[in-house]
Amino acid sequence: MLKKFVTKTFVTKTFVTFVLTFVLAVMPLSAHHSWPVSFDKLVTVKGTVVDFVWANPHPMMTLEVQGNDGKMERWQIGGPAINRMEANGWNKSTVKRGDVITGVGYQFADGAKVLRLEHVVLPDGKELRLYGR
Repeated sequence: MLKKFVTKTFVTKTFVTFVLTFVLAVMPLSAHHSWPVSFDKLVTVKGTVVDFVWANPHPMMTLEVQGNDGKMERWQIGGPAINRMEANGWNKSTVKRGDVITGVGYQFADGAKVLRLEHVVLPDGKELRLYGR
């Protein structure tokens, strides 16, 4: 009786361990996603940084940009994960509120004022890339 109980417990624990390992291995794959952008043309926005959130999965900046009609618009611009941005020279103090920067990237395909940045021109004229060098 004891042998049967030990065997059943071992099989149950092994099965639960296998299932948990599988689920945990698949979770990062499902968390990865691509930006829903249109790669038809690069879009350039120049504006004042009103917010900069240095956090994964995508550090994001909010810019106040003067639109073609003269009205102020808010754009969300961002890049890849922190480790990839750091590899291209970024850190949490690269931009600050009040900085005027130029962002160049691909706009969301649905027309939302969101850019997946390719590069940024900082107030001092320095250009920083976000994907590759």
